Amino acid sequence: MAGWLLAGCLIAVPAGAQQRPLLTEDPESIGDGLILLEAGFDHSWSHPFPVSGLEGSLLRGPLVGLSFGLGPSAEVQIDGISTSRLLINERVDAPLSGMLEVPGDSTRSFDDVVIGTKVKIVSEVGWRPAVALRFATRLPNASNESGLGLDTFDFFQSLLVGKTVQSVRIVGNVGVAILGDPTRGDRQNDLLTYGFSLARAFAPGAEIVGEINGRASTRRGEAPPGTDSKGQMTFGVRYTRSAVRIDGGVFTGFTSRDPKVGITGGVTWVFASPLQP
Repeated sequence: MAGWLLAGCLIAVPAGAQQRPLLTEDPESIGDGLILLEAGFDHSWSHPFPVSGLEGSLLRGPLVGLSFGLGPSAEVQIDGISTSRLLINERVDAPLSGMLEVPGDSTRSFDDVVIGTKVKIVSEVGWRPAVALRFATRLPNASNESGLGLDTFDFFQSLLVGKTVQSVRIVGNVGVAILGDPTRGDRQNDLLTYGFSLARAFAPGAEIVGEINGRASTRRGEAPPGTDSKGQMTFGVRYTRSAVRIDGGVFTGFTSRDPKVGITGGVTWVFASPLQP
């Protein structure tokens, strides 16, 4: 029983195909002619920035994301439209600490925007899961002078798989991330990305959700700064009514480069595009 309850804590919702407060991407798209708007916040404690040498309490918001349905099987995503503010508790020497322009005990910056495309290549039918591909680019909007950014272009590609079994939806992601070295423009690191999530409905419109999500460096020896292995576990709840979903959750990191603990919450709204005939 305990094992089943734990398994029921890990997923992404099939309705709307979006996954706040989780990071693991569902292969289903939002639907032709629809727009998804989400907004939320993250607050994490003991959040390290090992490239700049800062650590502290990080507040990110409003964490706006937009997805546009392009036909029944594809969508374009714009995520990370937000700002971050770090209340600094500790400073240490680090590869880019000499570039900091942070005289006080706090710093803020715009977040890196991620632009992606998701295309479903197989629909879920019977025993067969849904399968999709996702390609994304992270833009260097956050400055390294603030200590919160790396000023690198990063690229991601992932295989997404999802299957609903009774009241539980199981989603898995595996892919590759190509991350630039913020200290050397001629070097990069290739990482394996992964995600596994479950969501279980426990009442009409309500789900308990959770995931394990992260990345693993494939380089032998020490990874370039800012391209290390990272990972986190998230648990939360979601409530959907009509076209609106409210979510909340808690997360914790696996490595010394992840925040120790954090909370997240937000709202998602799906509506018809005003450009539709």
